[in-house]
Amino acid sequence: MLNPKNFSPKQLSAFTALALALPNAIIFGLIRADWIVAIWVLLVSFGLSYFLIQFVLEWFIYRKIKLIYKFIYQTKANKREETYYKYILPQKSIDEVREDVEKWAEQRKAEIELLKDNEAYRKEFLQNLSHEFKTPIFAIQGYVDTLLGGAIDNPEVSRRFLENAAKNVDRMVNLAEDLDEITRLESGEQPLYKQQFIVQDLIKEVFETLSIKTSAKNIRATIKSGCEAPISVYADKEKIRQVINNLIENATKYGKQEGSIVASIYKTDGKHVLVEFSDDGIGIGEEHLPRIFERFYRTDRGRSRDVGGTGLGLAICKHIIEAHGQTMHVRSKLDVGTTIGFTLEKKKD
Repeated sequence: MLNPKNFSPKQLSAFTALALALPNAIIFGLIRADWIVAIWVLLVSFGLSYFLIQFVLEWFIYRKIKLIYKFIYQTKANKREETYYKYILPQKSIDEVREDVEKWAEQRKAEIELLKDNEAYRKEFLQNLSHEFKTPIFAIQGYVDTLLGGAIDNPEVSRRFLENAAKNVDRMVNLAEDLDEITRLESGEQPLYKQQFIVQDLIKEVFETLSIKTSAKNIRATIKSGCEAPISVYADKEKIRQVINNLIENATKYGKQEGSIVASIYKTDGKHVLVEFSDDGIGIGEEHLPRIFERFYRTDRGRSRDVGGTGLGLAICKHIIEAHGQTMHVRSKLDVGTTIGFTLEKKKD
């Protein structure tokens, strides 16, 4: 059964013309008792009504609809789009046009929400950036003013103040370098030099490099039992070293005395390798997990700043992994520990 809701403009014109012409022909046939003439009346009435209705639909209604289409897409039509507007669009039913407009409205709404979120993120980022730079700047300013105020004449005090000022200068340099690296990674200006290497060997090298820091808290860093068999991956070795180094440093900073850091390596779908690092430290609250890879985001701002770092480490890690076309994830629970992992491409055959 035909559904008028799904009629094209031509079908709608024909249906309406028939609805107008048929009663006229029937009435004329009954009054004049001449059905041959009535058939001619039907044909003439149908033809005139059809072309008139088609004209009204095409030039007054669908012409406006075409303008709406051009407006919502906000582009100057090329030849293909002009063909679409001229020949394809008029075949659409009003309901289909309505669905298209509703879909466009939903897309615009989603874009507006995204812009609002981006604007809020931008404001928060600028505030955090300003705060991160002001802290060492004010510290340096305080040390310099004190020295100029007469403390420079005391060799012991002046040396201590200069050393503290130098530490804050180093902090600013590290912050600038981290920001520069994120910018290069985001813009694609940071090239990746991929090679094949054994991921367990790289993890052991990082464990050895950071052994002084882990030993200071009696933290035991190991590879999980059953994951020792060498697995070769294809990635930028030095960039992945940077990622692993950052994750181990974080696990050490927030790990408990005499705790543990365990590395796990698994083959997944035959094309990828999953690398995870688990600790039994303080953990991260569930409400913070979606944001820990954001720049400068700190779950506990005071405590995070006390243990050092620019607040950009995890953001850089995420960018490095995404530059490899891979993903990074985190699982955590307060007072239980944290697991952060990422995937890498398996060794190329």
